Amino acid sequence: MPEMSVIIVNWNGRHFLETCLTSLRQQTFRNFETILVDNGSQDLSADHVRAQFPEVNLIALEQNRGFTGGNIAGLERSSGEIIVLLNNDTEADTHWLGKIHKAARDFPDAGSFASKMLYFDDRRRIENCGFSVTSAGMVVDVGRDELDGPAWVEPRNVFGACGGAAAYRRTMIEDIGFLDVDFFMNYEDVDLGFRGQLQGYKCVLVPGAIVYHRLAATRKRNPARNVLFSQRNIEFVYLKNMPFSLMCRSLPQKVIYELGGAIYFSKMGTGGAFFKAKMEVMRQLPLVLRKRHRLQRKRTLSSAALRSIMQDDWLGAKWKRFSSAWLGPAPISLGNSKSGS
Repeated sequence: MPEMSVIIVNWNGRHFLETCLTSLRQQTFRNFETILVDNGSQDLSADHVRAQFPEVNLIALEQNRGFTGGNIAGLERSSGEIIVLLNNDTEADTHWLGKIHKAARDFPDAGSFASKMLYFDDRRRIENCGFSVTSAGMVVDVGRDELDGPAWVEPRNVFGACGGAAAYRRTMIEDIGFLDVDFFMNYEDVDLGFRGQLQGYKCVLVPGAIVYHRLAATRKRNPARNVLFSQRNIEFVYLKNMPFSLMCRSLPQKVIYELGGAIYFSKMGTGGAFFKAKMEVMRQLPLVLRKRHRLQRKRTLSSAALRSIMQDDWLGAKWKRFSSAWLGPAPISLGNSKSGS
C-alpha cells in the first residue's frame, strides 16, 4: 500500500500535464500513487493520460466539480497516509515527495506540510512558502516575490499550506474534515488550514520540498469568475473560523479592507463580480453560521493562542497593495488559493 497519495485536479489542462506528470515519474521517493481527477475536460486530457501515463489512477468526471469536488473525489480513491495536493500547472523537484515524507517523520505533531513554491519562469524567486492570516481575515502569501536563499532553508511553522502543493495527514483529515465542497474553488486551502489550527494541528514549511508553479495559469482565463469565488470564499473562511472576540477587535481593519476591495475591483473592471460575491455570502449566511457553530464548539485553540500565530501587521500586505493600486494602474494579485477548476 502506498504511503503517500498525490491528487491532481485537471480541467482542460492537457498542455500542462506532460511536465507535471513527468516530474512525478522522476521522484526519488517511490512509495506513492498518483491520482488525476479530470473535471469533465473537453481537450482530451483524459485520453492523453490513459495513453501516455498508464501508471496514473485516472478519475474522469462527467462535469466540473471544481478544485474542491475534484480533490474530494480523489481522496475517496486514495489509500496513502499522507494526502498530497498538486496543481496541474506545476513541475515538482525530484526530491519533493521525499522531503515531505521525511518531514512527516521529523514533525510527528504537524497535521500539514507546506511546500516551497517558486515561480515557474523565475526559479530563484518565491511564489509562496505557505500563507499567514491576519485577525481581519486577510491572507498573505509567506515569502511572496522574495529571492530564495539562506533565509528560506530551515523548516518553520506557518499558518497553512497553499493547496497548489500541500500535504495533509489522513488522521487530521479524518478528525477535522477535508475541503469544503461549497467553496468550489479558491481559498478552500485557507479554510482547511484555519480549521486545522483551531483544532491544534500545526503546519510546517518544508523548504526542501520545491515545486515550480505557473501562477494563476488557469484562473487568468476568467478574471471575473475568479473574483467572484475569491471574494465570496474569503468571507466564508472568516465567518466560519474567526473567533468572535477577534472579529470585534479587528472590525475597523475589516471595514477598511472591504472598502478598499470595492474600490480596487471596481477600478479593475470586476466590481460587479465583487458585489455579487458579497450578496452570495448574505444568501448563504444561514448555512455558513451553522458550520461556524459546529467548528467553534469543537475548537481547542484559545483566541489568544490563535492571535499569537497570526500576522501582526494590522494593515497586511494586501492593504498596502490596495493603497498603491489607487495611485497607479499596476495590476496585483489578490487571490491566494490555487485552483485546477
